[in-house]
Amino acid sequence: QTFKCYYTVNNTSASVAWSSKLPQGLDVEISHHPITLRCVANLIIAMERLNGGKGFALGRDESLLNFLLESAVEVLELESERTEASSRAAFSSKGEYECSVTDSENKCWVLNEGSMELHAMMLQGGSSYHKVHLNLSTYITPVPSETKARPVALGIKGSNLYLSCITSEGTPTLHLEVNSTTTLKSINHESDMVRFLFYKQDTGVDISTLESAHYRNWFISTALQQDNTKMVNMCQSATPNRFTTFTVQRHN
Repeated sequence: QTFKCYYTVNNTSASVAWSSKLPQGLDVEISHHPITLRCVANLIIAMERLNGGKGFALGRDESLLNFLLESAVEVLELESERTEASSRAAFSSKGEYECSVTDSENKCWVLNEGSMELHAMMLQGGSSYHKVHLNLSTYITPVPSETKARPVALGIKGSNLYLSCITSEGTPTLHLEVNSTTTLKSINHESDMVRFLFYKQDTGVDISTLESAHYRNWFISTALQQDNTKMVNMCQSATPNRFTTFTVQRHN
């Protein structure tokens, strides 16, 4: 007859099975309690001794049985720790400040409410009020990184619109999505919410690049003034006729 002993390690269930014959009228039942591996080993050994050492031959070697059981649970514990660490790894919001962005040709970001797109345009005199102001939220990275770039989320001031990078027809593109600071307060590094994060890499005084955290090596960019394309969009680094460096002017 085969018996199974169930045990739990960090909410991960596992079982150990052994074959043995119990004395008539004797039964055993083990509940799902977080018992230690040593208890499991001792229980099986005790069962074998109750049976006079007949049946499960491995039970006669206590050190070998303990070693095998400890190896099995060590694997379970490691896997459970990795799962928990992964679930805890999140970008955490640290602070926020207001800013505006201009490209290398001094074009400003302007919101086209009809198409819900950001456009890069030259603004003259009295039209400067069209310039988009952003609420830039900074984040702490969940794991140490060699890069000095800081994760940020970019929300349009006075609205619940946030910049995001998602794929359209297989190509990463810049979008505006409705969201909230509460939802974006903590972002799991493996979740789809990472689309709202960009790595702000400072390359000079107030000069920065904004790289998608979801699609690495894709940057927020604008087109040359001579081009008809005004839309602010994503491009890969060193893409011809696209600006990927911006002046990020802080307002508070």
